[in-house]
Parts: sequence; C-alpha cells; structure tokens
Amino acid sequence: MFNQIKRYLLAFVAVNLIAPMHTMAQELTNADEIIMQANLVSYYAGDDGSAQARMIIVDARGNKQMRQFTILRKDIEDLGDQNMLVFFSRPTDVKGTVFHVTKKVKSEDDRWLYLPALDLVKRISAGDKRTSFVGSHFYYEDVSGRNPREDNYTLLAEQSTGDFYVVKGEPKDPTTVEFAYMVAKIDKITSLPMEVTYFDKNDNKIRKMEVLKTKDVQGFTTVIHSKITQFSDNSYTEMQFRKVKYDAGLPDSIFAERSLRNPPKAWLK
Repeated sequence: MFNQIKRYLLAFVAVNLIAPMHTMAQELTNADEIIMQANLVSYYAGDDGSAQARMIIVDARGNKQMRQFTILRKDIEDLGDQNMLVFFSRPTDVKGTVFHVTKKVKSEDDRWLYLPALDLVKRISAGDKRTSFVGSHFYYEDVSGRNPREDNYTLLAEQSTGDFYVVKGEPKDPTTVEFAYMVAKIDKITSLPMEVTYFDKNDNKIRKMEVLKTKDVQGFTTVIHSKITQFSDNSYTEMQFRKVKYDAGLPDSIFAERSLRNPPKAWLK
C-alpha cells in the first residue's frame, strides 16, 4: 500500500514534468508539505533497501581516506520508525564495525556502534548525533536523516521561482545543533533535496551537502553521488552508492543486536 502511494507520488511528479506549463502552476506552497515529501523520497523509498557505499574523505591538505560499507534499511512505517544497519568492510582498521539505528519519529533515535577490536557495543548519545560519522564530514544524523519535527520551516517564495523550492529550516532548540539555520534547495520534480547549506548566527556558511548525481532505480529517483563540504577549511567527503536495491524482502530478524557481531552475510552480497 505504501509503495503504491510512493509510486503514485513519483508518477504525479513525472506527469508534471511533461505537463503543459499551466499545470505547473500547481506548485506546493506549504513548507512543511515540501519537507514531508523530501523526507519521504530521501529516506523511505520502497519498504526496504540495500546499497553498497564508498566514502572518500579529503582533509584540508588534500590527504584522502576511504571507507566502504553496505547499508541495509527497513521501514516500520512510512515517514515513521525505521531500522538501519551499516556494515563496514574497508579499510582494515574499520572492517567489522557496524552502525545500528532505530529511527524513532516521536522520540530520540537509538544509535549503536559496534567496535570489533574491543568487542564492544557503544551507544551513541543524542548529544553526539551531529558528530562525525566514522571520521567523515557526514554526521550520524546525516546517514539516518534528521527528524523534520526538530525544525521550523519557511518557504522562501521569492527564491523558489525556478526548478527548486528553497526552504529555510530553523532548529526549535538551537542548543542541540551547531548551526543557526539551514537553507535547502529541493527539486520540484523529484522532491529530492539537491543542496542543503548550513549557516551560523552571523550568516556565514559552515557546511554544505550537495547531490552530484542521481539515478532511477526501480522507479525511485535515487542519490548515487553526494558531497559534504566543511567551509572552515574546505575539506570534504564524497559518498557514492552502487548496487542499490529496493523491496528486497529484508527480514525483521536481521535488525537485532546479534547482527552486530554476526552480520547477515546473505544480505551483504
């Protein structure tokens, strides 16, 4: 049922793409609705999904590090709770590390990190959700998605005249984040956020996420190459995805603590 709704939404925007210009006037004007659709297509495609990912981390001096991992994700409810596992396979010093998220819409997410060298499952506190994800410029919260309920949104109508909605988000509790506000450029056709820039209280850019490439996968427009830049030193991380699959039939049983120490190999190929 949820997939039917998703496909309807995608079909709806696809029809808009080829529709006469007078139908294009039916643009969204409610910032919360725009963000809801962006959240849906960004984090809830299919009932579940898997992908292999590679991150290239580039520091201020141009030095590069690589991280390679597989992501498994299953929705409990569309736009609602969700389970996610991230299994690291390369390089050697992070191989076997597992990141586990139970995403909760009505409360703080539960996040755990399994460290194989210590055979330790470490809980990531809510206060650490906006810290570096395994040494990259992505935050833990970037990987599983920021809860839209944590921000107030305003559609910047004067800047939304082209191919993108421009939405400003301001945290309801500024003490929990490092930014004063963010500005998202959201594709009017796909509803995907193509660029999100974070600003400090002096209106200085501190961080930017940008989508570099998308691909149609089983009818879902999917980000397969993105980049996060840190403006303080122009360091950045690029993330690329391959072998993306949706509706793979992932069983609920694999999203358990035992999978941290005993990964479900059949689903990591």
